[in-house]
Amino acid sequence: MQLTHLNDSEKKLLDQGKMLPVMEEFYTIQGEGANTGKPAYFIRVGGCDVGCHWCDVKESWNPALHPLKNLDEVVQGTLAFPASDVVITGGEPTIYNLTYLTDELIKHGKRVFLETSGAYPLTGKWHWICLSPKKTAPPMQEIYSKAHELKIIVFNQHDFKWAEEHAAKVNVDCRLYLQPEWSKSKEVLKDIIDYVQKNPKWNISLQTHKFMGIP
Repeated sequence: MQLTHLNDSEKKLLDQGKMLPVMEEFYTIQGEGANTGKPAYFIRVGGCDVGCHWCDVKESWNPALHPLKNLDEVVQGTLAFPASDVVITGGEPTIYNLTYLTDELIKHGKRVFLETSGAYPLTGKWHWICLSPKKTAPPMQEIYSKAHELKIIVFNQHDFKWAEEHAAKVNVDCRLYLQPEWSKSKEVLKDIIDYVQKNPKWNISLQTHKFMGIP
């Protein structure tokens, strides 16, 4: 994904992973998936071409809308908060080189978590990888063996079949989650409950941060 407005120096730092377009940073409680309920510092990177029609952060898609930030300053920002977990999300963060960011966070004693569709090659070192595949840009094969968590967003009945197709590809220790798409929660949650009861390898993930009214 091109950031055509950057000067040569900025482009070099972007390629090196020392600067990234950052949409927002915030300290909150992880609201979904395997780490629900844990305090964590979130870094949301701008830029995504996966194009999910139900994405709830479409403002993250255009990286040019978000300031290019020095990642040394971003890392320092995480140190103002007591939690050790830092979540890198997007947008689609793996569009960029994340090695420098994760190395620096780990140097400062942070545990680094990634939320990705798996559509791009993986860079960086990760304590936890949440893979959430999207039909518009299927994951690269390499991500399946590395994912700690598979989170499938359920929008319609076909998504259960879609979920099983991906569950067959991840490693045996990967935790499996079905999560209702927020706007369809009332329609699909009953079906998800029924499916999980019949297929107990799956767990249910809810966007609890939305119920709590936090980011």
